[in-house]
Amino acid sequence: MIENLSHSELVKLVYELIARIDRLEQENKTLKEELSYYKNRKNSRNSSIPPSKDENRPSRNKSLRVQSGKKPGGQNGHEGNSLAMTDSPDMIIEHKPCFCQNCGKDISNFPAELVSKRQIVDIPPIIPQYTEHQQFSVTCTCGHQTVPTFPEGVNSPVGYGHNVESTVAYLHTRQYLPLERMSEYFRDICGLPISQGAICNILERFAKKAKGAYDMIAKKLENSDVAGSDETGARVNGKKGWFWTWQNQLLTYIAFSFKRGTETILANFPNGFIFAILVHDCWRSHFETRVKTHQICIAHLLRELKFFEERYLSDWATRLKKLLLDAIELKNSLSPPCYKTKMPSRSIFEDRLSVLLNEKIPLEMKELVAFQKRLVKYRDYIFTFLYYHQVPPDNNGSERAIRNVKVKQKVSGQFKTQRGAEIYAIIRSVTDTCIKNGQNILAAFQTIAKLRTV
Repeated sequence: MIENLSHSELVKLVYELIARIDRLEQENKTLKEELSYYKNRKNSRNSSIPPSKDENRPSRNKSLRVQSGKKPGGQNGHEGNSLAMTDSPDMIIEHKPCFCQNCGKDISNFPAELVSKRQIVDIPPIIPQYTEHQQFSVTCTCGHQTVPTFPEGVNSPVGYGHNVESTVAYLHTRQYLPLERMSEYFRDICGLPISQGAICNILERFAKKAKGAYDMIAKKLENSDVAGSDETGARVNGKKGWFWTWQNQLLTYIAFSFKRGTETILANFPNGFIFAILVHDCWRSHFETRVKTHQICIAHLLRELKFFEERYLSDWATRLKKLLLDAIELKNSLSPPCYKTKMPSRSIFEDRLSVLLNEKIPLEMKELVAFQKRLVKYRDYIFTFLYYHQVPPDNNGSERAIRNVKVKQKVSGQFKTQRGAEIYAIIRSVTDTCIKNGQNILAAFQTIAKLRTV
Protein backbone atom coordinates (compact mmCIF):
# COMPACT_ATOMS: atom_id res chain seq x y z
CA MET A 1 0.00 0.00 0.00
CA ILE A 2 1.16 3.53 -0.85
CA GLU A 3 0.37 4.87 2.67
CA ASN A 4 2.87 2.40 4.15
CA LEU A 5 5.73 3.60 1.95
CA SER A 6 8.46 5.86 3.24
CA HIS A 7 9.30 9.23 1.69
CA SER A 8 12.31 7.85 -0.20
CA GLU A 9 10.25 4.91 -1.50
CA LEU A 10 7.52 7.30 -2.71
CA VAL A 11 10.10 9.43 -4.55
CA LYS A 12 11.52 6.30 -6.16
CA LEU A 13 8.02 5.17 -7.22
CA VAL A 14 7.28 8.57 -8.75
CA TYR A 15 10.45 8.44 -10.85
CA GLU A 16 9.60 4.91 -11.97
CA LEU A 17 6.08 5.99 -12.97
CA ILE A 18 7.42 9.02 -14.85
CA ALA A 19 9.83 6.81 -16.77
CA ARG A 20 7.02 4.36 -17.51
CA ILE A 21 4.75 7.17 -18.76
CA ASP A 22 7.52 8.47 -21.02
CA ARG A 23 8.07 4.97 -22.39
CA LEU A 24 4.35 4.41 -22.98
CA GLU A 25 3.94 7.81 -24.63
CA GLN A 26 6.80 7.04 -27.02
CA GLU A 27 5.33 3.64 -27.74
CA ASN A 28 1.90 5.20 -28.31
CA LYS A 29 3.41 7.73 -30.73
CA THR A 30 5.19 4.98 -32.65
CA LEU A 31 2.03 2.87 -32.87
CA LYS A 32 0.01 5.87 -34.06
CA GLU A 33 2.54 6.54 -36.82
CA GLU A 34 2.44 2.90 -37.91
CA LEU A 35 -1.37 2.89 -37.81
CA SER A 36 -1.47 6.10 -39.83
CA TYR A 37 0.90 4.54 -42.37
CA TYR A 38 -1.27 1.46 -42.83
CA LYS A 39 -4.54 3.40 -42.84
CA ASN A 40 -3.25 5.86 -45.47
CA ARG A 41 -1.03 3.80 -47.74
CA LYS A 42 0.02 5.07 -51.15
CA ASN A 43 -2.06 3.53 -53.90
CA SER A 44 -3.27 4.25 -57.42
CA ARG A 45 -5.72 6.90 -56.10
CA ASN A 46 -3.21 9.20 -54.45
CA SER A 47 0.13 8.47 -56.11
CA SER A 48 1.71 7.15 -59.29
CA ILE A 49 1.58 3.54 -58.10
CA PRO A 50 -0.18 1.40 -60.76
CA PRO A 51 -3.50 -0.22 -59.78
CA SER A 52 -1.93 -3.68 -60.03
CA LYS A 53 0.27 -2.86 -57.00
CA ASP A 54 -2.63 -1.87 -54.73
CA GLU A 55 -2.78 -4.12 -51.66
CA ASN A 56 -6.42 -3.32 -50.94
CA ARG A 57 -7.75 -1.96 -54.16
CA PRO A 58 -10.14 0.95 -53.69
CA SER A 59 -13.62 0.34 -54.98
CA ARG A 60 -13.32 3.41 -57.14
CA ASN A 61 -10.38 5.58 -58.11
CA LYS A 62 -10.68 9.22 -57.12
CA SER A 63 -9.99 11.25 -60.23
CA LEU A 64 -8.03 14.50 -60.12
CA ARG A 65 -10.32 15.94 -62.78
CA VAL A 66 -12.87 18.57 -61.90
CA GLN A 67 -16.39 18.46 -63.30
CA SER A 68 -16.91 20.49 -66.46
CA GLY A 69 -20.64 20.92 -65.95
CA LYS A 70 -21.40 19.36 -69.35
CA LYS A 71 -23.90 16.56 -69.74
CA PRO A 72 -22.51 13.12 -70.65
CA GLY A 73 -22.59 12.05 -74.29
CA GLY A 74 -22.23 13.98 -77.52
CA GLN A 75 -22.26 17.77 -77.17
CA ASN A 76 -24.16 20.31 -79.26
CA GLY A 77 -22.52 20.72 -82.65
CA HIS A 78 -20.88 17.29 -82.53
CA GLU A 79 -20.97 15.62 -85.94
CA GLY A 80 -22.32 12.08 -85.88
CA ASN A 81 -20.58 9.15 -87.52
CA SER A 82 -23.03 6.63 -88.94
CA LEU A 83 -22.77 4.04 -91.70
CA ALA A 84 -23.28 5.77 -95.05
CA MET A 85 -24.48 4.42 -98.40
CA THR A 86 -22.17 4.28 -101.38
CA ASP A 87 -23.05 5.75 -104.78
CA SER A 88 -21.37 2.87 -106.61
CA PRO A 89 -22.41 -0.49 -105.10
CA ASP A 90 -20.59 -3.58 -106.36
CA MET A 91 -23.82 -5.52 -106.82
CA ILE A 92 -27.47 -4.46 -107.27
CA ILE A 93 -30.37 -6.82 -106.59
CA GLU A 94 -33.76 -5.58 -107.78
CA HIS A 95 -36.92 -6.55 -105.93
CA LYS A 96 -40.02 -6.18 -108.17
CA PRO A 97 -43.51 -7.53 -107.46
CA CYS A 98 -44.74 -10.43 -109.65
CA PHE A 99 -48.46 -10.17 -108.94
CA CYS A 100 -50.94 -7.63 -107.65
CA GLN A 101 -51.62 -8.05 -103.96
CA ASN A 102 -55.21 -6.83 -104.56
CA CYS A 103 -56.50 -8.79 -107.56
CA GLY A 104 -53.70 -11.30 -108.12
CA LYS A 105 -52.97 -10.19 -111.70
CA ASP A 106 -49.52 -10.89 -113.20
CA ILE A 107 -47.64 -7.56 -113.17
CA SER A 108 -44.08 -8.85 -113.67
CA ASN A 109 -43.78 -7.10 -117.06
CA PHE A 110 -45.32 -3.82 -115.93
CA PRO A 111 -43.05 -0.73 -115.67
CA ALA A 112 -41.64 -0.38 -112.13
CA GLU A 113 -40.76 2.76 -110.16
CA LEU A 114 -37.90 2.85 -107.61
CA VAL A 115 -39.39 3.84 -104.24
CA SER A 116 -36.65 2.90 -101.77
CA LYS A 117 -33.27 1.27 -101.46
CA ARG A 118 -31.13 -0.30 -98.73
CA GLN A 119 -27.55 -1.52 -98.74
CA ILE A 120 -25.70 -4.35 -97.00
CA VAL A 121 -21.97 -3.99 -96.41
CA ASP A 122 -20.05 -7.26 -96.18
CA ILE A 123 -16.54 -8.63 -96.62
CA PRO A 124 -15.98 -11.20 -99.36
CA PRO A 125 -14.15 -14.42 -98.47
CA ILE A 126 -10.40 -13.83 -98.19
CA ILE A 127 -8.53 -16.06 -100.61
CA PRO A 128 -4.71 -16.08 -100.73
CA GLN A 129 -3.29 -14.94 -104.05
CA TYR A 130 -0.32 -16.95 -105.32
CA THR A 131 1.98 -15.19 -107.77
CA GLU A 132 4.45 -17.47 -109.55
CA HIS A 133 7.77 -16.03 -110.72
CA GLN A 134 9.21 -18.09 -113.57
CA GLN A 135 12.86 -17.82 -114.47
CA PHE A 136 13.91 -18.45 -118.08
CA SER A 137 17.31 -18.68 -119.69
CA VAL A 138 18.18 -17.46 -123.16
CA THR A 139 21.23 -18.59 -125.18
CA CYS A 140 22.76 -15.89 -127.34
CA THR A 141 24.24 -16.50 -130.82
CA CYS A 142 27.63 -16.03 -129.16
CA GLY A 143 26.92 -19.10 -127.10
CA HIS A 144 26.48 -17.32 -123.73
CA GLN A 145 23.47 -18.37 -121.66
CA THR A 146 21.76 -15.49 -119.77
CA VAL A 147 19.56 -16.17 -116.72
CA PRO A 148 17.78 -13.17 -115.06
CA THR A 149 17.71 -12.72 -111.30
CA PHE A 150 14.51 -12.90 -109.30
CA PRO A 151 13.06 -9.60 -107.99
CA GLU A 152 13.82 -8.29 -104.50
CA GLY A 153 11.89 -10.31 -101.91
CA VAL A 154 11.56 -13.43 -104.05
CA ASN A 155 14.24 -15.29 -102.14
CA SER A 156 12.84 -18.79 -101.59
CA PRO A 157 10.69 -21.35 -103.42
CA VAL A 158 7.63 -20.08 -101.52
CA GLY A 159 7.54 -16.87 -99.48
CA TYR A 160 5.12 -14.34 -98.02
CA GLY A 161 4.33 -11.08 -99.79
CA HIS A 162 4.24 -7.45 -98.73
CA ASN A 163 0.60 -7.47 -97.63
CA VAL A 164 1.17 -10.44 -95.34
CA GLU A 165 4.27 -8.76 -93.90
CA SER A 166 2.48 -5.47 -93.20
CA THR A 167 -0.55 -7.25 -91.71
CA VAL A 168 1.66 -9.27 -89.35
CA ALA A 169 3.33 -6.06 -88.13
CA TYR A 170 -0.06 -4.37 -87.72
CA LEU A 171 -1.61 -7.24 -85.75
CA HIS A 172 1.49 -7.53 -83.57
CA THR A 173 1.92 -3.89 -82.51
CA ARG A 174 -1.46 -2.24 -83.03
CA GLN A 175 -3.85 -5.09 -82.14
CA TYR A 176 -1.44 -6.78 -79.66
CA LEU A 177 -2.14 -10.29 -80.95
CA PRO A 178 0.09 -13.06 -79.55
CA LEU A 179 1.88 -15.17 -82.16
CA GLU A 180 -0.31 -18.24 -81.63
CA ARG A 181 -3.55 -16.32 -82.16
CA MET A 182 -2.05 -14.51 -85.14
CA SER A 183 -1.21 -17.86 -86.72
CA GLU A 184 -4.80 -18.96 -86.05
CA TYR A 185 -6.13 -15.76 -87.66
CA PHE A 186 -4.23 -16.33 -90.90
CA ARG A 187 -5.26 -19.99 -90.99
CA ASP A 188 -8.98 -19.60 -90.21
CA ILE A 189 -9.81 -16.23 -91.78
CA CYS A 190 -7.29 -15.89 -94.59
CA GLY A 191 -6.88 -19.57 -95.44
CA LEU A 192 -3.12 -19.12 -95.21
CA PRO A 193 -0.99 -21.44 -93.07
CA ILE A 194 1.77 -19.52 -91.32
CA SER A 195 3.77 -20.78 -88.34
CA GLN A 196 4.85 -18.79 -85.29
CA GLY A 197 8.45 -19.13 -86.40
CA ALA A 198 7.59 -17.63 -89.78
CA ILE A 199 5.82 -14.75 -88.03
CA CYS A 200 8.98 -14.05 -85.99
CA ASN A 201 11.06 -13.98 -89.18
CA ILE A 202 8.58 -11.60 -90.83
CA LEU A 203 8.66 -9.24 -87.84
CA GLU A 204 12.47 -9.25 -87.89
CA ARG A 205 12.48 -8.43 -91.60
CA PHE A 206 9.88 -5.69 -91.20
CA ALA A 207 11.73 -4.11 -88.27
CA LYS A 208 14.90 -3.86 -90.37
CA LYS A 209 12.95 -2.09 -93.11
CA ALA A 210 11.33 0.24 -90.53
CA LYS A 211 14.70 1.15 -88.96
CA GLY A 212 15.10 4.12 -91.30
CA ALA A 213 11.78 5.62 -90.19
CA TYR A 214 12.66 4.81 -86.55
CA ASP A 215 15.97 6.70 -86.81
CA MET A 216 14.25 9.62 -88.52
CA ILE A 217 11.77 9.88 -85.62
CA ALA A 218 14.69 10.03 -83.17
CA LYS A 219 16.45 12.72 -85.21
CA LYS A 220 13.35 14.92 -85.39
CA LEU A 221 12.73 14.52 -81.67
CA GLU A 222 16.33 15.46 -80.91
CA ASN A 223 15.81 18.78 -82.71
CA SER A 224 12.31 19.50 -81.38
CA ASP A 225 11.39 22.28 -78.94
CA VAL A 226 9.42 20.04 -76.53
CA ALA A 227 9.89 16.39 -75.61
CA GLY A 228 8.30 14.25 -72.92
CA SER A 229 9.86 11.11 -71.46
CA ASP A 230 8.76 8.18 -69.33
CA GLU A 231 9.67 4.57 -68.70
CA THR A 232 7.93 1.40 -67.53
CA GLY A 233 9.09 -2.01 -66.39
CA ALA A 234 8.67 -5.10 -68.56
CA ARG A 235 9.80 -8.69 -68.19
CA VAL A 236 11.86 -10.30 -70.93
CA ASN A 237 12.17 -14.04 -70.45
CA GLY A 238 11.65 -13.51 -66.71
CA LYS A 239 14.25 -10.74 -66.38
CA LYS A 240 13.26 -7.16 -65.48
CA GLY A 241 13.82 -4.64 -68.24
CA TRP A 242 12.56 -1.18 -69.17
CA PHE A 243 10.71 0.35 -72.08
CA TRP A 244 11.52 4.04 -72.50
CA THR A 245 9.67 6.62 -74.54
CA TRP A 246 10.48 10.12 -75.78
CA GLN A 247 7.61 11.85 -77.52
CA ASN A 248 5.80 15.03 -78.43
CA GLN A 249 2.56 15.88 -80.23
CA LEU A 250 3.71 14.50 -83.59
CA LEU A 251 6.38 11.91 -82.76
CA THR A 252 6.80 8.85 -80.55
CA TYR A 253 10.09 7.03 -80.04
CA ILE A 254 10.16 3.85 -77.91
CA ALA A 255 13.28 1.89 -76.92
CA PHE A 256 13.97 -1.16 -74.77
CA SER A 257 16.84 -1.54 -72.32
CA PHE A 258 17.76 -3.57 -69.27
CA LYS A 259 19.00 -0.31 -67.71
CA ARG A 260 16.92 2.43 -66.09
CA GLY A 261 19.78 4.89 -65.77
CA THR A 262 21.52 7.55 -67.81
CA GLU A 263 23.30 5.01 -70.03
CA THR A 264 20.01 4.22 -71.79
CA ILE A 265 19.39 7.91 -72.49
CA LEU A 266 22.89 8.34 -73.91
CA ALA A 267 22.56 5.18 -76.01
CA ASN A 268 19.47 6.57 -77.76
CA PHE A 269 20.09 10.33 -77.60
CA PRO A 270 23.80 10.96 -77.04
CA ASN A 271 23.38 14.66 -77.88
CA GLY A 272 20.36 15.06 -75.61
CA PHE A 273 17.67 17.61 -76.50
CA ILE A 274 19.60 20.86 -76.46
CA PHE A 275 16.73 22.85 -78.05
CA ALA A 276 13.93 21.26 -76.03
CA ILE A 277 12.13 21.56 -72.73
CA LEU A 278 12.04 18.02 -71.34
CA VAL A 279 8.80 17.07 -69.56
CA HIS A 280 9.11 14.14 -67.13
CA ASP A 281 8.11 12.68 -63.77
CA CYS A 282 11.19 13.89 -61.86
CA TRP A 283 13.13 10.62 -62.31
CA ARG A 284 16.74 11.58 -61.52
CA SER A 285 18.24 10.23 -64.77
CA HIS A 286 16.25 12.79 -66.78
CA PHE A 287 18.04 15.64 -65.03
CA GLU A 288 21.34 14.39 -66.46
CA THR A 289 20.07 14.79 -70.03
CA ARG A 290 21.37 17.77 -72.00
CA VAL A 291 18.27 19.96 -72.45
CA LYS A 292 17.24 23.60 -72.62
CA THR A 293 15.34 23.22 -69.33
CA HIS A 294 12.88 20.89 -67.58
CA GLN A 295 9.21 20.69 -66.68
CA ILE A 296 8.36 18.23 -63.91
CA CYS A 297 4.92 16.63 -64.11
CA ILE A 298 2.31 18.56 -62.13
CA ALA A 299 -0.12 15.62 -62.25
CA HIS A 300 2.39 13.52 -60.28
CA LEU A 301 2.72 16.30 -57.70
CA LEU A 302 -1.05 16.58 -57.32
CA ARG A 303 -1.37 12.84 -56.68
CA GLU A 304 1.32 13.02 -54.01
CA LEU A 305 -0.35 16.01 -52.39
CA LYS A 306 -3.61 14.08 -52.29
CA PHE A 307 -1.79 11.36 -50.32
CA PHE A 308 -0.40 13.91 -47.86
CA GLU A 309 -3.88 15.37 -47.34
CA GLU A 310 -5.15 11.90 -46.46
CA ARG A 311 -2.13 10.83 -44.40
CA TYR A 312 -1.38 13.99 -42.41
CA LEU A 313 -4.53 16.10 -42.93
CA SER A 314 -2.03 18.70 -44.10
CA ASP A 315 -3.24 22.23 -44.77
CA TRP A 316 0.13 22.93 -46.44
CA ALA A 317 -0.56 20.17 -48.99
CA THR A 318 -4.04 21.59 -49.64
CA ARG A 319 -2.68 25.10 -50.24
CA LEU A 320 0.04 23.87 -52.59
CA LYS A 321 -2.48 21.80 -54.51
CA LYS A 322 -4.66 24.88 -54.91
CA LEU A 323 -1.67 26.85 -56.18
CA LEU A 324 -0.85 24.23 -58.83
CA LEU A 325 -4.46 23.98 -59.97
CA ASP A 326 -4.67 27.78 -60.23
CA ALA A 327 -1.51 27.77 -62.37
CA ILE A 328 -3.00 25.15 -64.70
CA GLU A 329 -6.17 27.24 -64.97
CA LEU A 330 -4.07 30.27 -65.95
CA LYS A 331 -2.23 28.13 -68.52
CA ASN A 332 -5.50 27.07 -70.11
CA SER A 333 -6.66 30.69 -70.30
CA LEU A 334 -3.58 31.96 -72.13
CA SER A 335 -3.22 32.00 -75.90
CA PRO A 336 0.32 32.09 -77.39
CA PRO A 337 0.39 35.91 -77.95
CA CYS A 338 -0.47 36.47 -74.26
CA TYR A 339 2.58 34.73 -72.84
CA LYS A 340 4.64 37.90 -72.64
CA THR A 341 1.86 40.30 -71.68
CA LYS A 342 0.70 38.11 -68.75
CA MET A 343 4.15 37.98 -67.09
CA PRO A 344 2.94 39.66 -63.82
CA SER A 345 0.44 36.84 -63.34
CA ARG A 346 3.26 34.32 -63.38
CA SER A 347 5.31 36.23 -60.81
CA ILE A 348 2.39 35.98 -58.40
CA PHE A 349 2.52 32.20 -58.67
CA GLU A 350 6.27 32.19 -58.09
CA ASP A 351 5.81 34.34 -54.95
CA ARG A 352 3.10 32.04 -53.59
CA LEU A 353 5.36 29.06 -54.21
CA SER A 354 8.25 30.71 -52.37
CA VAL A 355 6.09 31.23 -49.29
CA LEU A 356 5.07 27.58 -49.23
CA LEU A 357 8.60 26.27 -49.80
CA ASN A 358 9.96 28.43 -46.98
CA GLU A 359 7.26 27.36 -44.55
CA LYS A 360 8.25 25.05 -41.69
CA ILE A 361 6.65 21.61 -41.81
CA PRO A 362 6.45 19.49 -38.61
CA LEU A 363 9.30 16.98 -38.56
CA GLU A 364 6.97 14.09 -37.72
CA MET A 365 5.51 14.46 -41.23
CA LYS A 366 8.62 12.82 -42.65
CA GLU A 367 7.39 12.12 -46.17
CA LEU A 368 5.96 15.61 -46.54
CA VAL A 369 9.24 17.14 -45.34
CA ALA A 370 11.12 15.09 -47.97
CA PHE A 371 8.59 16.19 -50.60
CA GLN A 372 9.13 19.85 -49.74
CA LYS A 373 12.92 19.43 -49.95
CA ARG A 374 12.53 17.87 -53.42
CA LEU A 375 10.44 20.83 -54.59
CA VAL A 376 13.03 23.26 -53.22
CA LYS A 377 15.69 21.43 -55.25
CA TYR A 378 13.64 21.48 -58.47
CA ARG A 379 11.62 24.67 -57.95
CA ASP A 380 12.91 26.18 -61.22
CA TYR A 381 11.14 23.40 -63.14
CA ILE A 382 7.68 23.63 -61.55
CA PHE A 383 6.18 26.53 -63.52
CA THR A 384 8.10 26.21 -66.79
CA PHE A 385 4.78 25.53 -68.57
CA LEU A 386 3.66 29.08 -67.77
CA TYR A 387 6.55 30.57 -69.77
CA TYR A 388 6.31 28.40 -72.92
CA HIS A 389 2.91 27.97 -74.56
CA GLN A 390 3.90 24.66 -76.21
CA VAL A 391 4.91 23.01 -72.91
CA PRO A 392 2.18 20.97 -71.14
CA PRO A 393 1.91 21.01 -67.33
CA ASP A 394 1.91 17.22 -67.12
CA ASN A 395 3.59 14.17 -68.58
CA ASN A 396 0.37 12.47 -69.61
CA GLY A 397 1.45 12.28 -73.26
CA SER A 398 4.44 10.12 -72.35
CA GLU A 399 2.35 7.93 -70.07
CA ARG A 400 -0.08 7.33 -72.92
CA ALA A 401 2.81 6.57 -75.27
CA ILE A 402 4.23 3.91 -72.93
CA ARG A 403 0.92 2.41 -71.76
CA ASN A 404 0.68 0.24 -74.89
CA VAL A 405 3.56 -1.86 -73.55
CA LYS A 406 1.42 -2.89 -70.56
CA VAL A 407 -1.51 -3.65 -72.85
CA LYS A 408 0.73 -5.77 -75.06
CA GLN A 409 2.02 -7.72 -72.07
CA LYS A 410 -1.48 -8.17 -70.64
CA VAL A 411 -2.72 -9.62 -73.93
CA SER A 412 0.38 -11.49 -75.09
CA GLY A 413 2.42 -12.11 -71.93
CA GLN A 414 6.10 -11.34 -71.47
CA PHE A 415 8.57 -10.86 -74.30
CA LYS A 416 10.65 -13.96 -74.87
CA THR A 417 13.86 -12.30 -76.10
CA GLN A 418 15.54 -8.91 -75.95
CA ARG A 419 15.42 -8.71 -79.75
CA GLY A 420 11.66 -9.35 -79.63
CA ALA A 421 11.26 -6.39 -77.27
CA GLU A 422 13.45 -4.21 -79.53
CA ILE A 423 11.41 -5.19 -82.60
CA TYR A 424 8.20 -4.24 -80.83
CA ALA A 425 9.70 -0.88 -79.80
CA ILE A 426 10.73 -0.06 -83.39
CA ILE A 427 7.41 -0.97 -84.99
CA ARG A 428 5.34 0.60 -82.21
CA SER A 429 7.25 3.88 -82.58
CA VAL A 430 6.23 4.01 -86.24
CA THR A 431 2.66 3.01 -85.31
CA ASP A 432 2.15 5.80 -82.80
CA THR A 433 3.80 8.39 -85.04
CA CYS A 434 1.39 7.42 -87.84
CA ILE A 435 -1.56 7.79 -85.45
CA LYS A 436 -0.41 11.24 -84.28
CA ASN A 437 -0.10 12.43 -87.89
CA GLY A 438 -3.49 11.09 -88.96
CA GLN A 439 -2.02 8.45 -91.26
CA ASN A 440 -3.50 5.05 -92.06
CA ILE A 441 -1.28 2.63 -90.14
CA LEU A 442 -1.74 -0.37 -92.43
CA ALA A 443 -1.14 1.73 -95.55
CA ALA A 444 2.09 3.08 -94.00
CA PHE A 445 3.17 -0.46 -93.11
CA GLN A 446 2.52 -1.61 -96.69
CA THR A 447 4.83 1.14 -97.93
CA ILE A 448 7.54 0.03 -95.49
CA ALA A 449 7.08 -3.64 -96.42
CA LYS A 450 7.91 -2.82 -100.05
CA LEU A 451 11.30 -1.38 -99.12
CA ARG A 452 14.51 -3.34 -99.61
CA THR A 453 15.80 -5.15 -96.56
CA VAL A 454 18.73 -3.26 -95.05
